[in-house]
Amino acid sequence: MTDLRIRAASADDLDTVLAFWKTAAEGTSISDDRDGVERLVARDPGALILAELDGELVGTVIAGFDGWRCHLYRLAVHPEHRRRGIGSALLAAAEERFVRLGGRRGDAMVLQRNETAHHAWRAAGYAPEDKWRRWVKHLTD
Repeated sequence: MTDLRIRAASADDLDTVLAFWKTAAEGTSISDDRDGVERLVARDPGALILAELDGELVGTVIAGFDGWRCHLYRLAVHPEHRRRGIGSALLAAAEERFVRLGGRRGDAMVLQRNETAHHAWRAAGYAPEDKWRRWVKHLTD
């Protein structure tokens, strides 16, 4: 896909990204609001990676690195553009970012019920770890 553009998001992209996730992303997060995404981009300007075709947002991934672990969130491709390599291109960009920053292993948050995503993640070389379970405590309402 030669006309696919992969780039880091800027503050000007945030409303478009939030609207895109309502169409393309599975599930919602407590941080899926303007304040949450604004904090992400301000704290780690390269973490939110976008894929565009002809100026249209067609995919996203968050590639967060805390200096110790590489975390992947919000891999989403617009339903009309799936199975064209966009997700793979986003993951390649995220993995390249992690390697540049010194990361050694990426982990992904994937909903258990999202079977379509399971296939995509497995095809990219990721696998679930049965010995771990995510524990969560909400810090705000």
